[in-house]
Amino acid sequence: GWNSTLDTICSGVPILCWPFFAEQQTNCWYSAEKWGIGMEIDNNVRREEVERQVRELMEGGKGKDMRKNAMEWKKLAEEATARPDGSSYANFEKLINEALLPLNQPDN
Repeated sequence: GWNSTLDTICSGVPILCWPFFAEQQTNCWYSAEKWGIGMEIDNNVRREEVERQVRELMEGGKGKDMRKNAMEWKKLAEEATARPDGSSYANFEKLINEALLPLNQPDN
């Protein structure tokens, strides 16, 4: 799911996706097609195909590109979360100020 996707991004490692339900299809599509950090296992899962994809991720040219992309996404995640001026801090502050604090204000 999304937590596993975030774990791989924050760790800087590519992901081998086998989406089954919930948001996993979306996570897999973004990982493989948009971000270039993952590969999808086909619905007709075969041991040989899983082995081929794992080897590609670990040793192949496409895997090398995915590992490079994964490290770039890791850096972006660190920048967003590790600094007070990062986008995660800014968006969290915005959530508090615009959505949560007004709930605690008495009606005028």
